[in-house]
Amino acid sequence: MPNTIIIGSGSYIPTKVIGREHFMDSDFYTDEGDKINKPNEEIIQKFIEITEIENRRYLEDDEYNSDLGFRAAKEAIYDAQIDPETIDYIIYASNFGEVDKNGMSNFMPSMSARVKNKLGIKNRRCINYDMIFGCPGWVEAMILANTLIKANKAKLILVVGSETLSRVTDPYDRNKMIFADGAGAVVVKATDQENVGIIADATICDNDAELNYLENSPSLNKEVDQKPLYIRMHGRKIYEYALKNVPDAIKETIDKAGLTIDDIDKILIHQANAKMDYAMISRLFKLYGKTDYDHDIAPMTIQQFGNSSVATIPTMYDLIIKDEMKGHRFKEKGNIVFASIGAGMNINAIVYRFP
Repeated sequence: MPNTIIIGSGSYIPTKVIGREHFMDSDFYTDEGDKINKPNEEIIQKFIEITEIENRRYLEDDEYNSDLGFRAAKEAIYDAQIDPETIDYIIYASNFGEVDKNGMSNFMPSMSARVKNKLGIKNRRCINYDMIFGCPGWVEAMILANTLIKANKAKLILVVGSETLSRVTDPYDRNKMIFADGAGAVVVKATDQENVGIIADATICDNDAELNYLENSPSLNKEVDQKPLYIRMHGRKIYEYALKNVPDAIKETIDKAGLTIDDIDKILIHQANAKMDYAMISRLFKLYGKTDYDHDIAPMTIQQFGNSSVATIPTMYDLIIKDEMKGHRFKEKGNIVFASIGAGMNINAIVYRFP
């Protein structure tokens, strides 16, 4: 049975930097629809203390999701040194598709079809899939790619994660300061080399009471048009759910790989809130009886890039593999973890071993 290895990566980080001053004139409302009568400086500073997000990146007005995904995909294909016509599948993870400047989502044609078109791929046997799975979408797309390769359905797959969350945020919601835009992509290949690549994975889908912890809903300001829908986070419920379930899911995946936490060199975890990420990693180590650990095991980009959803993990991977993230490198033949949580609620994790 073949294994799945990454042979190329790419990312696109929008150049527009959005700092705290961008939100100084905002009117913020509570979840109950009441205006928050505090100075914006105080609201923003409290937000930064919890999330650590100082800056985030937004796409330009004339750019779209597929533009970002195309740039990341093109770079990954170039890095892999392959002919794009030999790609068997394109799997494109996003949550809102091709969002226009008015916040309207568009999935027809699909995002994967759009990026195939922009790449100029003529191969009719190159199949395009969209993965709509919340923020864990790119990790789940990797799990699907691995399944297709192990089933001998493909030898080369392009896996893209791209999102433009800045266009789906409520102007009156404090949580709009979390969200950002970006894209990351990898090319994966089938190999007969044993015990390399994706050596273990796990996915959990809790869609009962947890279903609407992340949802679309009207503006918090009841005085404005209530027809448009925006991304809404129920932060306390997400925090409690994540802290209870994500560390267990990561440990399950590491155990499935026949490894322990001491065998893991890096954990690339989805980032929406630095406080929550620190807590999840700490809880993971406690599951192994460890109260102290090297914090460099879990690189963080949220402080400068914000939460770019499905793009976060592939972007981090690309930056590290290309020595563009100061203080972080992957070890030769080392083991890393990809892990994510998001709307659904869905959780997944992968243990990846470098060839």
